[in-house]
Amino acid sequence: MSRSPILLLALLLLLSCPGTGLAFKPALLYDQVGKSDKSFNEAAFKGAERFAGESGLPYHEFTPTNESQYAQAMQRFAARGFDPIIVIGFSYASVLEQIAPQFPDTRFVIVDMVVDRPNVESVVFREHEGSFLVGMIAAMKSGTGKVGFVGGMDIPLIRKFALGYREGAEYVNKRIVVYENMTGTTPAAWGDPIKAGELARSQFDRGADVVYQAAGSSGLGVLQAAADLHKFSIGTDANQNYLHPGSVLTSMVKRVDLAVYEALRDARNGTWQAGIRSLGLAEGGVDYALDEYNEALITPAMRARVDKAKADIIAGKIKVTNYFDIMDK
Repeated sequence: MSRSPILLLALLLLLSCPGTGLAFKPALLYDQVGKSDKSFNEAAFKGAERFAGESGLPYHEFTPTNESQYAQAMQRFAARGFDPIIVIGFSYASVLEQIAPQFPDTRFVIVDMVVDRPNVESVVFREHEGSFLVGMIAAMKSGTGKVGFVGGMDIPLIRKFALGYREGAEYVNKRIVVYENMTGTTPAAWGDPIKAGELARSQFDRGADVVYQAAGSSGLGVLQAAADLHKFSIGTDANQNYLHPGSVLTSMVKRVDLAVYEALRDARNGTWQAGIRSLGLAEGGVDYALDEYNEALITPAMRARVDKAKADIIAGKIKVTNYFDIMDK
């Protein structure tokens, strides 16, 4: 049966209208570690899954095997009409700088880096604020007066975690010793749990009894080392308390899931905007995790003190140093 021109026109208009969902084709591109890292990428996946579950709309996902595929994937998805295209991690930044202008009508979102293009939303986090809180918790829990930090790739972003953690620990104990190591200087540092575990063990051997990791999937080695030695670890990005109950003291939750969910929601609703979006304690973008897996480890007095500091950071009474500000001076 043939359709009238009026019906065909109505269908075309419906397909082109924002918010109908019929022309909505989002894509989510992880970094090469992939969505099963129990950390940064998995959080992004959970945000997309939340959106899909609530809206009933599908999304496409892709994990590159190496950085050379970043540009190929973005170009392919954009050319096929996917919109918005969300890329996870700072490694996509230089590629997105080049590709976004080639597809000016496509909305791009990058998580964890700023790309200044008129069709790009850059979502960044104030990780130093959340790291300050878990630094306080580490110092309050430590019986030795020594705590540690194991980062992934040695970049300013991870230095931002480390500095916030140190300031939080010193806020509780001005004489505390904070050990600090990075897993490497290349992207391979995100996928080397053996090396990260060795670094944590070295810090434990030197007297640390709490080690905070900000190392992607490498950080799983830190959590395992702490559990093996009956010490405490602190997870990051996703809530990792459940991985080693009784050993993971808390997690510095970085709401990558929220960033992805809200980017998809806003694009679907027609409220998406390009520009920089910064998520910290005030926006619920970072926090410390308290649940059934670690609530016995954090006393009411500890919780009260860290919650007071959280309120003071939000109110501007406590100033946590942003490592990027130091770099700019």
